[in-house]
Amino acid sequence: MDEVNKGSAWKYVPAFTIVLSLFLLVQIVSSIKEYRYIGGDALPQNVITVNGEGKTFAVPDIATFSFSVIEEGKTVKEAQDKATVKMDLALAAMKALGIENKDIKTSGYNAYPKYENEQIVCITYPCPVGRQKIIGYEVNQNITVKVRKIDDAGKTIDAVTTAGASNVSGISFTIDDEDALTRDARKKAIEDAREKAKELAKDLDVRLVRIVNFSENGRGYPMYFKTEASLGMGGADSAVPAPTLPVGENEIVSNVTITYEIR
Repeated sequence: MDEVNKGSAWKYVPAFTIVLSLFLLVQIVSSIKEYRYIGGDALPQNVITVNGEGKTFAVPDIATFSFSVIEEGKTVKEAQDKATVKMDLALAAMKALGIENKDIKTSGYNAYPKYENEQIVCITYPCPVGRQKIIGYEVNQNITVKVRKIDDAGKTIDAVTTAGASNVSGISFTIDDEDALTRDARKKAIEDAREKAKELAKDLDVRLVRIVNFSENGRGYPMYFKTEASLGMGGADSAVPAPTLPVGENEIVSNVTITYEIR
């Protein structure tokens, strides 16, 4: 009886194997299709791609700049104390102009030794290099400032240099909230691309069906300015008036690429 049952069971093995093979084949084909289309460029065959550019101009409302206080001393503490005195004066001057603490940020602080080679009597050639010895220390503190009342930018720079700032650099004029300007530039870029697509479709005697792909790459252009102090010309020690800083206009640019299906 057992032998009969075994024989009956083996009759179904080929059929089961065929069904299982078909199932696995379907799964493999489905996986290949998913691999090809999910996250891929599964675009229609008949397409055109156009580029559009939009620009928006606006007057900056924020000035940003950096300055340094550099001091030397025979010891680290002496150099730090000297730098702290000047930095406290600079901070007080900025706060007197209404600059808030949140807009004053330390961007670097360094303290390192200064070396000098000992002079030795040379009786042979080449003359050996003298041993290095520490002759003092230098402290360098860098501050980045954001001036929200842009008309006070020149006054603020004058205040920190008068307080003893050794270097002023990286002055730029930006817009605090560029989102609205970016959206406006994007709309102009899309409209530019749309008009180009319509004209191209007309020339090709085809019809625009739908947008199948879109990408954007926007950028802004802050305005930069250098002061006399930043050029190493002794601006911090010279009796000169506060610098006049023309801010000009900033340009917000949006570049878009749109692909249309055509028929």
